[in-house]
Amino acid sequence: MDQNQPDLAPDASSDHAYDFRTAEPRWQAAWAAAGCFATTDTPDSTKPKSYVLEMFPYPSGKIHIGHVRNYAIGDVVARARRAQGYDVLHPMGWDAFGLPAENAARERGVDPAQWTRENIAAMRDDLKRVGLSFDWSREFATCDPDYYGQQQKIFLDFWRAGLAYRRESAVNWDPVDLTVLANEQVIDGRGWKSGAPVEKRKLRQWFFKITDFAEDLLAGLDTLDRWPERVRTMQRNWIGRSEGANVTFALATPLDGIATVKVYTTRPDTLFGMSFLAIAPDHPLATALAATNPDAAAFIAECQSNGTSEAAIEAAEKRGFDTGLRVRHPFTDATYPIWIANFVLMEYGTGAIFGCPAHDQRDLDFARKYALAVTPVVAPKGSEPGDVDNTALTGDGIIVNSDFLTGLDVAAAKRRVIAELESRGIGQGVVNWRLRDWGVSRQRAWGCPIPVIHCEVCGTVPVPAKDLPVLLPDNLPFDRPGNALDHHPTWKHVACPQCGAPALRETDTFDTFVDSSWYFARFCAPHATTPTDAAATKHWMPVDQYIGGIEHAILHLLYARFFTRAMHRLGHVGVDEPFAGLFTQGMVTHESYRTEDGRWLYPDEVVKHPDGTATSNGARVIVGPNEKMSKSRRNTVDPSAVIERFGADAARWFTLSDNPPERDVEWTEAGAQGAFRFVQKLYRLARTIADAPADATPLGHASGEARKLRQATHRAIAGVTQAIDDFAFNVAIARLHELSNAITDSETRATPGVALGLTAARREAVEALIRLAAPIIPHVAEEAYALLEPGAGLVATLPWLTAEPDLLRRDSVTLAVQIMGKLRGTIDLPVGADAETAIATAMAEPKIAQALAGATIVKRIHVPDRILNFVIRA
Repeated sequence: MDQNQPDLAPDASSDHAYDFRTAEPRWQAAWAAAGCFATTDTPDSTKPKSYVLEMFPYPSGKIHIGHVRNYAIGDVVARARRAQGYDVLHPMGWDAFGLPAENAARERGVDPAQWTRENIAAMRDDLKRVGLSFDWSREFATCDPDYYGQQQKIFLDFWRAGLAYRRESAVNWDPVDLTVLANEQVIDGRGWKSGAPVEKRKLRQWFFKITDFAEDLLAGLDTLDRWPERVRTMQRNWIGRSEGANVTFALATPLDGIATVKVYTTRPDTLFGMSFLAIAPDHPLATALAATNPDAAAFIAECQSNGTSEAAIEAAEKRGFDTGLRVRHPFTDATYPIWIANFVLMEYGTGAIFGCPAHDQRDLDFARKYALAVTPVVAPKGSEPGDVDNTALTGDGIIVNSDFLTGLDVAAAKRRVIAELESRGIGQGVVNWRLRDWGVSRQRAWGCPIPVIHCEVCGTVPVPAKDLPVLLPDNLPFDRPGNALDHHPTWKHVACPQCGAPALRETDTFDTFVDSSWYFARFCAPHATTPTDAAATKHWMPVDQYIGGIEHAILHLLYARFFTRAMHRLGHVGVDEPFAGLFTQGMVTHESYRTEDGRWLYPDEVVKHPDGTATSNGARVIVGPNEKMSKSRRNTVDPSAVIERFGADAARWFTLSDNPPERDVEWTEAGAQGAFRFVQKLYRLARTIADAPADATPLGHASGEARKLRQATHRAIAGVTQAIDDFAFNVAIARLHELSNAITDSETRATPGVALGLTAARREAVEALIRLAAPIIPHVAEEAYALLEPGAGLVATLPWLTAEPDLLRRDSVTLAVQIMGKLRGTIDLPVGADAETAIATAMAEPKIAQALAGATIVKRIHVPDRILNFVIRA
């Protein structure tokens, strides 16, 4: 925040300014004392329900202004729905397990539980200062034994149902965080948190069988009409349904008993354009070859040390190793070389591809690099096949150079070749999925323990129900790298619950995305002795409005959809989809600042000058672009400082006012000051009306300026209501500005003789302004309403206003008057005025009459309530 800006906060002793510093905590205490936002354990079935939920935060210790925007969005919806007569559930909790606490334990020698609890306490206080209408009685953290113990029960249910299993798998290994990462957690070949290049390793891991639900997860996206299309598209692409064929290729010379290689392809129509076969570095054939070929082994090791995500592999140079082995074409006697390629993944398809360079860009790049053949087998319709330069021909066309497929179009060729493969017993048509089972094992201590015991006699056995929860030990040893649960002297050593022999606990903990994949169901009954309560979830689920960042489109949201389906199958919930409505809010951005030697500065360390330059302690500062707030660039704004200076309402108003909430908003000093001024204006209007003499004029008798103001009031009621329903909070704020301006202007436009009626209309308008603004700026709304209606109760408990239809209808309209299609003036007419009235009124206007003087009017075109056009002949 710029140090040279004046402090706009009012003197608390002023009789005319709103003192937010005393008012905001006072109204927060009043809401808490009245239990305004508490949801009863017995749902109210007489009301429609509205479950409003923002993605719960990680307790890093401090909220940022982006949190204020995210939670203000949800708060506006929750407060409006409550006023509209809904039974509202609006809870808050903490996604509390994870590496930051573990890293803090290592770096600072603190207990991760204590560090987490202290951070939660600090962030809870900060969120309460924002005035959010959370039901704090339902608060929990995922590190609470009451929560993760129930999660352990769910896991055991999944295991018994075959939805959880353990196997050896090639995994993404983060060498800095020393843990496994899911494919979705590898971003551009690096760990999503550490940023370290990810390595490939083989470990025995626990998996959830998300692939069992692939078809349903894909189909379910079509039912989510209140989700952003962008998110649904991202999930469709990640699930990745494709139709193709499995093709069996015979090795010309078997190796160590391996005689065939199976390939999955979506383009079996291009089989006659084959020039090589490529296998993944961890394919069984590559492993067998590496056992006797040091060069192959070295190439495989190099591949495994590189990034493992699809994005990283696609961006990397395509490299291969010629094995010297060859395979036979399924329809000819020709043989082709087998390569180990760094771009083939064992996790997708069968871990082997056939290369058709003419019609796949990746294959073409590879073929050009290693001088392999390029044979076109698809020609664009209406043209002859030609040579392929450096761009593969990937479009539709007619098959050429392909024996029995020649002359067919691509779709027909696919059907024909699959039928031939099946008739010869060397392949079959299949549906394949990009989605892979979710690896949930993590080699870290600050997480939910996996409730499993490994016994040499009995194998892998579940922890008995009577011994749940499996609690984390209090004294985790973080004095050396690796999993502290492995290093604990006693925790992992237990007796087998089946035979009593010495055994070992599972020391892997769950991926923290497991913790966030069902918390919304727990909020329905957070104190239940079972994971969920049937009556509570039946009433509340699904979440009606879920709010969070687009960055969770695949990770969290896909996992939550899977988890809900699995829980439904096992009777924990009664729905398949967890979130009926999803809103992805934009980020709050800010300029970044650096010293000339490259050190990042916080905004409050910088002085901005009128000429656009900036300094810090007198030294020149380099001003960077507006970008997402991040701790690394220090371009964050501390909400505590904003609230201390301008108040929580001003912060809430500004973060919702400038842009549609799905777009980014730039935090500016001027914007915060403008929000502060509106808060003060609302309070002054209330004080003015509260001090005005009483007006006994019935509102129904209002006329002139009084009726115009009433119409503006009821248009605002309708407009704000619609804007909140549409998540157009910036539009709602614009309607509130219009109403406040109409209130101010009504006094100056008033004519003698209507003052009493206008005062009543102004009181109605100011009360409407207060109550419509209350979901956005709730503290000043309470303060202003208390001035206007002393002793009338809390705005937070009042019903929502409804517009009177008669006042939404306009009494008059402004009609555009044209001559030969060119605008020459406007006239005011009663709504629905006929052509005769419109023409007479227009002809009486001096400017229009002058323009028509001497002309012959050939035709008069009248569109009621819109335009009047004169067609003339000079």
